Formats: sequence, C-alpha cells, structure tokens
Amino acid sequence: MNTTAALPRAALALALSLPLAALAQQTPQTAPAAMDHSGMDHSRMNHAQTNDANKNAPKKKAAAPAEATAMDHAAMGHSPEPGAAKDDANAAPDHSKMDHSKMDHAAPAKPAGAAMDHSKMDHSNMDHSQMDHSQMDHAAMGHTAAPRAQASQTPREPIPAVTDADRTAAFPPISLHMQHAPEFNRMVVINRLEAVDADRGSAQAWEGQAWFGSDTNRLWLRSEGEREQGRTESANLEALYGRAISPWWDVVAGVRHDFRPQRAQSWAAFGVQGLSPYKFEVSATAYLGERGQTALNLEAEYELLLTNRLILQPLVEVEFYGKDDPRRETGAGLSTAEAGLRLRYEISRKFAPYVGVSWERAFGDTADYRRAHGERVEDTRLVAGVRLWF
Repeated sequence: MNTTAALPRAALALALSLPLAALAQQTPQTAPAAMDHSGMDHSRMNHAQTNDANKNAPKKKAAAPAEATAMDHAAMGHSPEPGAAKDDANAAPDHSKMDHSKMDHAAPAKPAGAAMDHSKMDHSNMDHSQMDHSQMDHAAMGHTAAPRAQASQTPREPIPAVTDADRTAAFPPISLHMQHAPEFNRMVVINRLEAVDADRGSAQAWEGQAWFGSDTNRLWLRSEGEREQGRTESANLEALYGRAISPWWDVVAGVRHDFRPQRAQSWAAFGVQGLSPYKFEVSATAYLGERGQTALNLEAEYELLLTNRLILQPLVEVEFYGKDDPRRETGAGLSTAEAGLRLRYEISRKFAPYVGVSWERAFGDTADYRRAHGERVEDTRLVAGVRLWF
C-alpha cells in the first residue's frame, strides 16, 4: 500500500467528519411539522429564505419526534442520498443534492406569477407558529378572497295582464248623493252698475241678483232697469223660489213686476238657470201676463280669465213676446236683442271696475213702434261701471 497516497485521503475524511460530529453535539432544533409538498409548485419557492427562517427560529430543548418533522420526500419523488443518517430528524434537508430526476413533473409548470394551488396542500400538520410571515409575499401567492356564495333566488313569476275585473275592483263606480250645507247663506251681486253714453245724453243702468237660503232651497231676487235724462225708462223686479235639481242647475218659479215702461204689469214666472257645459251661465225664463200675454227671456254670459284679476265678460240677451202690446210698445216674435262686452279688473272679488261696449237692436213690430215715436231702432253705447259683491 502506498502510504504517500493514503495520507491525503485520511486528511480529507477527518476534515469531513469533524463538522458532522460538532453538528451532532449541538442541541437539536424543533423541526416544522411535516408538509405535504406533493401539490406544491417548487418553481416559485424561495429556498434561501426558507433555510434562513429555519436557522433563525428559536431553539427548543426537546427535539420533536422524527415522525412529525420528517419531510415526505416519497410523495415529492425525492430519494434520499445513500449513506444519509435516517435517525437525524433535526437536520435541515439539503436541496442542493436533491435528485430532481425523480420528482413528479406530471403537472405542467405554472408560468411566473401564477397563483399557488392550496387546495392540494396538507395544512393539518403545518406549524404556522414557526413561520416568518414578514417576508412572505401573499400577493404573489394568489391569495384572493373566496367569492361569496350567491343566495339562490326564486324565479319571479310573470305579472299577469290587467283584466276588466281588476279595473272594476280598483275603480268602483261612485254613486253618492249631492251633499248640501245645512247653514243659511246669502249673496248679493250687482253685475252691472254703469254709466251709459246715450244719444240723448248720459244714462244709467243696473242689473243684479241676490239669493238667500241653503244650497237646495233659495229665494232669488233679480232686478234690472235703465234711467235716461233723470227719468226711469224701464225697471222690473223678480221674486223667485229656486230649487236645486243638480249640482249646477236650479229651477225657479215666482212673480215678476214691471214698473216701467208705461204702466205697471205683473207676470207669473218660471224657468231654469245654472252653469252649462264650457262654463256658460245660462238663464231661461218664461212669463205669463195678466191679459194672456206671454214672454220669454234668454240670457247667456261667459267669463274669460285673461289673468287672475283681468276678466273679459261677453253677454247676450234676447226677448220674445207672444202677441203685440201697443201700450208697452212690444211686438210679437223676436222683440229686442242686446250684446255687450265688458272688461273688468278685480281689485278684490267684491269690487271690480270695468269698461265696455253695449249694442242693442229692436226687431219686428217693436222696431215699428220705436220708429213711430222717433226712437232709434239700433244703438251702440260705451259703458263704464263697477261690479259689486256683498
């Protein structure tokens, strides 16, 4: 045997055995719990930080059993080095000598930045108390919050079509009786109190009405007339009982007395009055005189609101007689027709001055009677007055 060649070999063996003996005499560290690396992606593991973490971990007096600390290299496909000490459970695994040829590469390598699949890792024996989380990059590990389980929703049934029965149930027919106030009320309205620019000088005219009672039963008073040159040319007064037959219409019956023209005359009166469609105030009254005379008066007026205070009021009135009456200068048929247009400004509802124009014409025998007495058949006059409400 060559002594010169054996000396270097002995020195090399002694140099390798001294560190191993020193390492065996040190107090063993508690190894981390066994981790199942069969499903781990080793392409993203930082072994340098893992070894540093194991070295810096605090040492314990009692060594952990080999069964709890040994790494399952069989599952990883790592065959241990020949001659390695099987009972040295505390020694850190040397991955530099790992035989990667026996590793299970069946699963394709994940690209860089892919999330770690923790579903195949065995976390039951992992000791997280010894892990250094300060340098762990959870963002790169792909730890994302698990999506919340969506509550199952019951499918909605389609809304059924609305039927006639549904409409009837939602909007039942309303058949209520008219409600009336039981109190005693009154109102006095002078529609026209005006000065007239007549052919023979100034004149005055008036027309008004008043009622007293409840909404159902009323006493109506109506009057109109005209004075010219200090002399009353025409004047009448009606006293009528009114009964409401609908929310907008009353029937009236009573008497009328004419003071002028010529001598006084009384009439029996009956008719209707109220608010027609489109808000026309309509009055129709028939009269029966003392000597079998008959007459009919029709009147309609409308209030057009230009503003809340400025109101334009047109008026139309016609009179018919059943037969001629020379003493009163009235002829049979259409006797007279009058139309007016007045614009008033309501300073208040109870006081409204106005200006306007009035047109009047006589027809038939009535026109002949006027011509015989030197009177005009047709006349147009300017008016100015005030409307009062009490």
